[in-house]
Amino acid sequence: MVDVADGPRTRARRPATALTSFVGRESDLERLRDELGARRLVTLTGPGGVGKTRLAVTLAADADGPAYVVELAAVTDPSQIAPAVATALGVPDQSNRDAVDRVIDHLTGAPALLVVDNCEHLIEGSVGLLRRLLDALPDLTVLATSRESLGLWGEQVHRLAPLPVPGDLDAAGSRSLDDVPAVRLLVDRARSVLPEFAITPANRAAVVELCRRLDGLPLAIELAAVRLRTLPVAQVVERLGGRLHLLKAPVRDAEPRHRSLHALIDWSFDLCGPDERLLWARMSVFPASVDLETLDGVCGHGELAGDRLLEALDGLVAKSVVLADRDGESVRYRQFVPLREYGAEQLDRSGETEDVRRRHRDHFIRRAEGMIARWCGPDQARDLAQLRADHPNLIAALAFSADTPGEAVAGARLAALLRYHWIAGGFLTYGRRWLERLLRRLDAGTEQRGHALWVVAWVALIQGDPAEARVWLEESRHIAAERGDLAMQGHAAHWTALLHLFEGDLDEAIGWYRQAIPLHRRGELGGPELTAAFQLAMAQTYAGRSDEALATAAEVVERATAAGELWNRGYGRWIAAISHLHLGELDRAREAILATMQIERDFRDGVCTALSIEVCSWISVASGRAADAATLSGLARSVWRRLGTSLAAFGPHASAEGQEHATRIDAALGTARAEALRAEHADVDLADAVRLCITLTGSTSAPPDPCPRDTGPLTSREREIAALIADGRSNRDIADELVISRRTVDGHVERILRKLSFTSRTQIASWVASRGQRDGVPGVNVTGRAGRKA
Repeated sequence: MVDVADGPRTRARRPATALTSFVGRESDLERLRDELGARRLVTLTGPGGVGKTRLAVTLAADADGPAYVVELAAVTDPSQIAPAVATALGVPDQSNRDAVDRVIDHLTGAPALLVVDNCEHLIEGSVGLLRRLLDALPDLTVLATSRESLGLWGEQVHRLAPLPVPGDLDAAGSRSLDDVPAVRLLVDRARSVLPEFAITPANRAAVVELCRRLDGLPLAIELAAVRLRTLPVAQVVERLGGRLHLLKAPVRDAEPRHRSLHALIDWSFDLCGPDERLLWARMSVFPASVDLETLDGVCGHGELAGDRLLEALDGLVAKSVVLADRDGESVRYRQFVPLREYGAEQLDRSGETEDVRRRHRDHFIRRAEGMIARWCGPDQARDLAQLRADHPNLIAALAFSADTPGEAVAGARLAALLRYHWIAGGFLTYGRRWLERLLRRLDAGTEQRGHALWVVAWVALIQGDPAEARVWLEESRHIAAERGDLAMQGHAAHWTALLHLFEGDLDEAIGWYRQAIPLHRRGELGGPELTAAFQLAMAQTYAGRSDEALATAAEVVERATAAGELWNRGYGRWIAAISHLHLGELDRAREAILATMQIERDFRDGVCTALSIEVCSWISVASGRAADAATLSGLARSVWRRLGTSLAAFGPHASAEGQEHATRIDAALGTARAEALRAEHADVDLADAVRLCITLTGSTSAPPDPCPRDTGPLTSREREIAALIADGRSNRDIADELVISRRTVDGHVERILRKLSFTSRTQIASWVASRGQRDGVPGVNVTGRAGRKA
């Protein structure tokens, strides 16, 4: 007989209403209800602290029929599972009959929902019990919670993710955080201990950082909220780093394993086998997701060599200690921050931390070396995308190198090898910061210092800082001459040429390019040779030698096409477009720049994208399409802002040309309208900027009326999104249809509601329907209700 007082906590018939509000799981709750309507067994999985229990209990509390909850956290022996279920159902324990038979008798003849919570440490026993119950009770539905699936036939697995957290732009942005679930939970729980708590301009950034540091894990957020009783948010963030023990629950009725986040993770760690624990610890060196190749290269040695790593990884994924993020056939693996910090503690105890971090850094050196070796070929876009995904790991590798005695040379090598990641990948500030930091740790006159100097000079030039670049290039040229290093001499001459180009000394620039290109050719550096050549074409066209520039650019495009590479080909087309524009050949200019923009659809080089959108704007105003030109100018402004540089960095000639076309736009539209169009598109992400640029530049229709009729307070894009809302589309559906990000759609919807003084999507739909016949709003069936298209 199990005494209720000593056994697991139970809920009979209808679970008690929770004392705290239910925040951020409304969509999961609806989906879970649908799954339970379709399947008799649903297992809710996810990492510890993600909120499985709370979601399951909430669903049970709202169930239409009888619902029972049995919690297995305190059950340590499989033989006690059935008695725990019997106790939860209120089945009298007055006979020697098997507890399962008593439960079956009690539930026979009526539908019921049984929630079995925390099955992970008693998987086999739970499976045996549930199989018997489901076979004997056709009207029974079971919702189980576990770190891993049960593996029963017919089981539906519902993986519960952490709450969505604020994005990169939310810390200092003006967008309301009220709809961000992690923030809503933090505010709700903070007010339970500090009723006056509110998000203010002073603490907004810290609130965003806290939610992101805790990866949206509800338990972690709730425990952190308790600290706001005595500390401001910024100090909680500051003190949180690496000290999980601070998050202690003060209440005595919490489960022992919930009294601190550390205790919760201890419990998960104890459930793992030796190889799983070792992999958990070694994976702590990854600050973000990694692919299997990286995981094997860094962690797959010693006890985890060969298949043992894969077996351990499979076990950690099954236990929700490691998440497998799938994108088509690609899979990347990651851990939540609290689990990773716990693993770091275990790695420190093992004495392996420095060795594993060095392996981590060396792995990314090999990956960067491979990228450089095949750069002038068809793998550029794929390599850049991989490095973008690896960016947090690259920064961690550089930090280890900068902070660990004796590792700076290898770190500087990695930073220099990542030059295309910094430039083409759009991480200029990161590249310069780490190169400068590592250069301070390198001895004078060394090979690695010489190469790091010309790379950081290149980054500085793109950022519009020629003064610093000049100093670094002088030293790099000196080291190259002293060492007789022809490759370094070619690079130093190349970027010295760009320095002169950006300073407006075109003849000097052309002379240096004439030195650099043969040196690159002697070193069989095809990629750098093509880069120097398209930059030479830029110098030629601004020197008034457009025909020479077109010949140089054509050779770049031809050779790049033959090699299957895209980066130099795109820039070759870009400078050809400027040359055609200077010659008055607008159609050929448009054809050339559209070829570059098609490349940028996938390549996502921010610098090339911004420069090309500028040229699209110039071509549009030269073609009499001033409104399109102003819109394109706003798109370019948005991309420049995200990059942290501007057209002015590319020399006085390019800057003057940009200003000349801007003046033409203002003259055609009026300064106020031109600025309004620029401002409307000055906060667009890179993918949207490319898509809109191609659409506007490729249009062959007549120029739009410069004075369109009044269409209400919404912009054209906002009207388009309003129409799709009226058509019954979700924000995700709208993002997919318009090929823009979900975040962009969210922002548009928020602005629509604000401009129209509405509070719901239904009001938007009614507004669209009322205007549909008058204004020709697309996508609305105005003959009936606002909803799906006919």
